[in-house]
Amino acid sequence: MPNRSSNAGHIPQRTCVVCRTKTDKKKLIRFVLLNSEIVFDLNCKIEKRGYYVCDDNNCLQKLEKRVKKILRSRSLNGR
Repeated sequence: MPNRSSNAGHIPQRTCVVCRTKTDKKKLIRFVLLNSEIVFDLNCKIEKRGYYVCDDNNCLQKLEKRVKKILRSRSLNGR
């Protein structure tokens, strides 16, 4: 049994921006927005704000609509 301060066995969780389902980070696809375009970050190395989406056709089809909302909120917040 690992001690409480250890991160052994910890599996990071992320939320899909489309369906809002929380799942393991490894099961989701990370993307960033560069110049208002979707860039999939398969190696998780791009140093920008990352978003996650399910590897599911339904979520991927609805992604563009969700990205428009993200861009709108970024412009309202002055980013």
